[in-house]
Order: sequence, then structure tokens, then C-alpha cells
Amino acid sequence: MKLTVLGATGSVGASTLDVVRRHPDRYQVVALTGNTRIDVLEQQCREHRPQYAVVGDAGSALELRRRFASQQIATEVLYGREALATVASLPEVDAVMAAIVGVAGLAPTLSAARAGKRILLANKEALVMAGPIFMDEVARGGGDLLPIDSEHNAVFQALPRCCAGSKPPGVRRILLTASGGPFLTRAACDLEAVTVEQAVAHPNWSMGKKISVDSATMMNKGLEVIEAHWLFGLPADAIDVVIHPQSVIHSMVEYVDGSILAQLGNPDMRIPIAHALAWPERIDSGVPALDLFKVAQLDFQAPDFHRFPCLALAYQALRAGGDRAAVLNAANEVAVDAFLQGKIRFLHISQIVESTLTKLEARSVSTLDEVFEVDASAHAVASAYVGSLLS
Repeated sequence: MKLTVLGATGSVGASTLDVVRRHPDRYQVVALTGNTRIDVLEQQCREHRPQYAVVGDAGSALELRRRFASQQIATEVLYGREALATVASLPEVDAVMAAIVGVAGLAPTLSAARAGKRILLANKEALVMAGPIFMDEVARGGGDLLPIDSEHNAVFQALPRCCAGSKPPGVRRILLTASGGPFLTRAACDLEAVTVEQAVAHPNWSMGKKISVDSATMMNKGLEVIEAHWLFGLPADAIDVVIHPQSVIHSMVEYVDGSILAQLGNPDMRIPIAHALAWPERIDSGVPALDLFKVAQLDFQAPDFHRFPCLALAYQALRAGGDRAAVLNAANEVAVDAFLQGKIRFLHISQIVESTLTKLEARSVSTLDEVFEVDASAHAVASAYVGSLLS
């Protein structure tokens, strides 16, 4: 199988290459992308020798070409958004790992869908911001769509085989598990004083700062609810969140006969990545086997929507439809970035998101340009709110 890895220098991209490294007879890397992290990308290209490497700007491309020339590496260096779309739709590529974080990953992921590639989807924005547009492109392109988020991959494994986006037969509901983040047991009155260091200290998973904060607010789980709606064709009322602090059960599917099927494993992204790379076969992921005797206990509880207002806002956005999920996502990006920079307090994040949803009138979106317009408007409104907090 020939691969393009979009976002190779991030945590999911690095985990993908770790799985690939274990199976050199099965996988060949054709293209790697890395925005501005050229030191990491250089090392990855030195090992995997892709045909193409893509960075974000001309300066980074010039520097990477200079380094490759001195090491006699034949990888062609490209840059910019068009180059991302190009390597995502190359005729010789079979599968695309879509792991670019944020709105920057939306266009190349859509390009892969149009080209009928097997898409290993780790980019939330494709479904949160442009769910109906993306799913239509997947259907027209005729490729496979395999979720990489551990929760959605777990659901996929527990479902009967069916077309992406269609309602699975016999399913009553999906149960997305959530660790509850670092503040699950912290007194609500203490959340006002939460620091950045505390918010990014996830108890189970090793993730980037933005997604770690999203886990602390449970916005990440809210975005996953929206993703699950588009991936599996179920309404909001059939997608429940279950707090499961051990992060051993990654999600569950309840059937109309009363059965519940669950996927278990150690909290390591290489498991869903290996599953999607080899599907419908199975390969070694490099993750140690789960020791149930060591785990010993599995706990579950319902989420507190008052404690985690971002989760409630995500459900509201999904039920409202139209541009609401795109507005939610954009406002959250602004708020989390401001928190990470020390400009606002932790509890301001949900306030900024709610205010932006209220101030922007709801509208329908049917094209990618309209999605980008909504994203820009929501960023502007949320940024103005941040500014008002600083004045």
C-alpha cells in the first residue's frame, strides 16, 4: 500500500510512521507533509525516502531543499496549500492519513475524498465544519473512510460492515467514552484558577496542547459527538457520552436486542492507526497487550453538562445544524489559543464559544467557500470577545 501522510510531524503522523516502520513489506511512503517543523520532517524523509515532502512556505521549502541536496536525498520539496491537495490525490497513492490539525487540513482531505482514496481520518474539521459536504465527496469518490480517533475507530470495529454515513442496522445508540480529563474530580469552584500546565496534563493520553485543553473542557468529546453523527448516520439523541476514567474501553455500541459491544485496548493511537491501515486485516501495532488483571476495575458515570458546558454547546450545535458546528469549532479555536497564551481564564473558553454562537445568525452552508466564510466570521467575533476581556 502506498501512503501519503498529511501532518506527518504531529503526534498522529509520527505514530503512523511508527506502525509503517514495523511493516516495510506492506507500506511505502509516497509523500510526507510537515508545515514548518522541517527538522522533524527532514529526519522522517531521511528514513522513509518519500517521493514528495510538503512544507507550509517558500522559506521552509528552500531550507529543506538545501539540506536534502547536501545529503543526496532525492525527495522533491513542495510548499503551500495546492501542494497539499496534490499529494493527497496522487494517482499512485492508495491511502491518505489525514492528520493535519485545524482548518488547514480540510481542503487536502476533501481532495483525497474526490480522488477516491482510502482516507484514514484524524482531522476533525472535515466532519465538524463540513460534514455533509465531506460525506458527499466520499460517496462520489467511492473510497473507504476509516476513522482514526480512538472512539470512532472503536465504534467502527463494533459495528456491522456498512456504508459510511448510513444508519447501521439494529443499532440503538453509540456510547462514546471520555476520560473526563484532568479536572473530573476537581471542585467546580477551583476551575477559575486552572493554569495552562494543569489543563494540558491529560491523565491517560499524550496529545498536543490544543486537544489536551479540549479534553479538559470536554469540547473534544462534543466535537466527537458531531463527528459520530456524520460517520455513522445517527441522530444526536442516539449518541451518548460516558465518563470512563481508565480509558480502556474506547467506545461501545448498543443494539436493539440489548447487546453492547465494546472495543478495549491500551490508550495508544497506534492501535486505531494499525487497524485502519490494514483493514479488513489485522497487523501488529507495537502496543503491548492490555492486562485486564492489572486494570482490575472499570468505572462509568454520566457527564455533568453544567460542569462541562462545552459538551452541552456541542450537542446544541449538532441539533441546530447548518453552520452551527463550524461556528462552535472556530470560536473554540480562538478561545483555546487565547487561554494557552495566558490571555483569558479557563472558564472563559465556554463563555466565548456560547457568545459567538449567539451573536452570529444561523445560516445554511453548501459549499467549501461558505464554510470558510463562516469560519472567518466566527474567528472575528470570538477574537473581539477575547479583546473585550483584555481591555
